[in-house]
Amino acid sequence: MTGLIALTGATGFIGRHLLADLTARGYRVRVLLRRPTALPEGAASAVVGDLTRPINMAAALAGVDAVVHSAGLAHAMSGAPEDDYRTLNTEATRKLAEAAARAKVRRFVFLSSIRAQVGPSAPGSVGEGDPAVPTDAYGRSKLEAERALAETGLDWVALRPVLVYGAGVKGNMAALLRLARGPYPLPLGGLAARRSLISLESLSGAVDTVLRAPGPVRAALIAADPDPLRLPEMIAALRAGLGRGPGLVPVPASLLRLACRMTGRDEQFARIAEGLVARADGLAALGWRPAGSTRDGLARLARLARAGG
Repeated sequence: MTGLIALTGATGFIGRHLLADLTARGYRVRVLLRRPTALPEGAASAVVGDLTRPINMAAALAGVDAVVHSAGLAHAMSGAPEDDYRTLNTEATRKLAEAAARAKVRRFVFLSSIRAQVGPSAPGSVGEGDPAVPTDAYGRSKLEAERALAETGLDWVALRPVLVYGAGVKGNMAALLRLARGPYPLPLGGLAARRSLISLESLSGAVDTVLRAPGPVRAALIAADPDPLRLPEMIAALRAGLGRGPGLVPVPASLLRLACRMTGRDEQFARIAEGLVARADGLAALGWRPAGSTRDGLARLARLARAGG
């Protein structure tokens, strides 16, 4: 299937990559923009409109085979009010999906989040059969959007990616990259918890997989590369891409926890020391395969960052 795709969020971190990748795979892409701007490179056409007040969606979705909805209020905006998450993540998704149903769109692909299912960490590994128990406003807004999709009658897929990395990354992954690029040894070698990541390339491959899947799907699917890493392994991979050794010192986690508590950084410690392993069983069953190993992807990200200054 290489029909016309309507893409939201085409100017964002994930959306920019999706636009380039879907176009390269042979799709025609119509971007739905919130405000007038230059036509993004690779887009076949563009329609300007506000997803929270979708008054022109009939024209925007005319002739569209599938919608890929990547726009929304990001988790990085952690200080945003819960009502903003509900408006921009839940209600905008609901209204766009209802318009897509009226336009007889074949499939609706929603970029949700692993936070629709779990909090920032989880014991064991997380699978699609586990209950969805989000722990913050962002996660709740994504889960409510998924449930809104299920009420439309559309054939829908909600992809729940774990932490996404790639060129232009922001937030926690950008902070880790800055840490790895620093010249100093890091006292993180003793941290043992593993975390799942997914590259932009693997995520866009997942979008292509669900666009092509024989329907109906109507499910939320985890998107995660299959090789979770410990934080020291992530730093080692990033520094390998910079042509350097790991530079890690195995300080006991208990001492790091105490130091973070004394400096008011309990939350930061929890972010780096606790694990979140997720299994992409549903995507694998549809034939999806990751674009490469996480170690290689992180090394490539570091090389790109170095080349770009």
